[in-house]
Order: sequence, then C-alpha cells, then structure tokens
Amino acid sequence: MISKSAYLPARFADRRHAGLALREHLDRYAGRTDLVVLALPRGGVPIGYEVARHLHAPLDVLVVRKLGAPRHPEFAIGAIAGGGITVLDDAFIAAYRVPARVLDAIVERERAEVARRERAYRADRPPVVVKGQTVIVVDDGLATGSTMQAAVLALRRQGPAAIVVAVPVGSREACDALRKVADDVICPLMPEPFSAVGLWYRDFSETTDDEVRQLLAQPTPAERSA
Repeated sequence: MISKSAYLPARFADRRHAGLALREHLDRYAGRTDLVVLALPRGGVPIGYEVARHLHAPLDVLVVRKLGAPRHPEFAIGAIAGGGITVLDDAFIAAYRVPARVLDAIVERERAEVARRERAYRADRPPVVVKGQTVIVVDDGLATGSTMQAAVLALRRQGPAAIVVAVPVGSREACDALRKVADDVICPLMPEPFSAVGLWYRDFSETTDDEVRQLLAQPTPAERSA
C-alpha cells in the first residue's frame, strides 16, 4: 500500500513515530463524537496515545488473553477480555475433548491475569464505555494477528457500533484475515517478506508498565474538554 504521508518510512524510529504515521491514515474518523481508542498493552499504548490525541478521542487499554489449549498453549481455544468477556471456540474444544474442569481452570487463571493487569494499568479509573461507539483498536503490529482477532471477538460482545483495527505495520495475511471479523482494517505498511514486527522498528525496546500508566494518566483533548 502506498503511503499518503511522508511519515511512512521503510522502518519506524520507535512506537511514537509509528503512532504519528498511523494517525495520518485515520483522518476519515476525525471530528466524530462517537470514537473510542483502545490499545493492546503494552506495546500498543504509545501508538494508541498518538491516535487518540489526533482524533480527540478517549484512550483506554483492551487487556485480552488468549486461552491456550492444554499441552499446546500456542493453539487458542478462546479468549478472555476485561469485563468478564469470554469467547470460546466450542468446535475446537469438542474436537480436542478438553475436559470441563481443565477449561474452567484455564479460564479462571487467565481471568485473574486480566484483572491484575487492568488494576496495574488503570488503577481506580473505570473502563471507557464502548457500547454504541466506534472503537479503534490499536497495536504496534500484526504478525499472525491471533491476539488481535481474539480482542475483536471479545470486544464485539460489548456492543460497539463498529470495530476498526489500526496498526502501523503487519503481514498481509494477518491484515486480510482481520477483515473478516472487523468492520475496517487500517495497516499502511505491509512489507513482504514480513518475518516479525520488531524488524520494522529501529527501536523496539519493551514498553514498561510504568510507561503504560503514565500515558493512560495523561488526558487526551477529548478528556480535557469533557
């Protein structure tokens, strides 16, 4: 895909630079009053912050955990997100005969981890309401896209008007697959061969929990005027 902006290089300097580049491709959502930006922590938060500032939208995190199959955790049998939202792949669970007690244990473990992370990132702030809103879900990139797919499926249970997936870079296969579950997918840089998200950043150092908390604590223009 050809960039419409000089902000789209062969590689991004860091996540903030990627956020500045990505927001140029979201101008069609500017000026709307029904927008919410949700970032997948931790790496998606610096990018989501730049997008939320540009669109004058509130920013929050979307904590989502894949539910891995017993003995094969790389295979997702579902996902769990904040607010107790659980999505299960009943066909996969039946085909692999996952016992109910084992499934319950996996769900409880991941539910506790989602709650822990939400407390760590939000502190006492309530989650942003997404029902009836156009939600832009942001991450720092898509390799397989499995975590983002889980996020979209879990988010859909909360009744948003539309779900937009926005990432600065991703594999063409992952972006195409997400078009089947999201209402819009924006991924301006889809290099081939892709290999890994980190290759398309000069600085891909880990975003810390403290950085996430600091960014979430900074009000966006929409929150300052509320």
